[in-house]
Amino acid sequence: MAAAAPHFLVFANEKGGTGKSTTAVHTAVALAAQGRRVAALDLDTRQRTLGRYLDNRKGTIDRLGVELPMPDYATFDPSAGDSLETAIERLGEGAEIMVIDTPGRDDPHARTALTRADTLVTPINDSFVDLDLIGEVDPESYRVRRPSFYAELVWNSRTQRAKSQGMSVDWVLLRNRMQHIEARNMRRVGEALTELSRRVGFRIIPGLHERVIYRELFPKGLTLLDLQQIGEVGIAHVAARQELREMIAGFALPERGAEALPRQAAAG
Repeated sequence: MAAAAPHFLVFANEKGGTGKSTTAVHTAVALAAQGRRVAALDLDTRQRTLGRYLDNRKGTIDRLGVELPMPDYATFDPSAGDSLETAIERLGEGAEIMVIDTPGRDDPHARTALTRADTLVTPINDSFVDLDLIGEVDPESYRVRRPSFYAELVWNSRTQRAKSQGMSVDWVLLRNRMQHIEARNMRRVGEALTELSRRVGFRIIPGLHERVIYRELFPKGLTLLDLQQIGEVGIAHVAARQELREMIAGFALPERGAEALPRQAAAG
């Protein structure tokens, strides 16, 4: 009997600066910490943020001789001669969940990853600049005029997957919080997102607050789950760790052993 395919958790956003790679890394490590068999694939061959982050984590493990939860990981290199499908199959063998981090730009490999997604996560910041990726907003009323090109791209990918494989795609919009955004603007963004979610078919979950902590953790490849290795821990670390746990729960991923269960086709 063939092994069940992993649940594909794809992080995608054509706009940079939304915390996509940081969120993907923390997700992969958090799931590994739960005892899940996790694979993580970086498709951004330019930035390689996810791959470099996990390289740093492996270096810390080797240097300190400590055990830290660690996913299997790789950075896709198209010049190596393998196709993306081959890379996915090789890395994903035996995995329950595969986390895929895509480039923050339009990219053919990112589009391929969209068609494999079981759970598609699009992180955005609480700003109309980021919201514009999903839908156009009227400058006077702040009402949504129409879905954007990216929303249509995701819609077409979901429809294609439903027709070809009979499986649904859970599109999750991860709403990260920027500290300098005023409350009124956050409310208007929230109202526009709620309206757009009904039209395009995504659900909204709270993400992570903008924190210096994440940038400080990168050189050692540590995450908010590694408090013993971080050293001096403050209230901000504890609060951020709770945000991370709530975010992981919000993904509503299948329980262990449930990956092989059939998923119903998308309703449209």
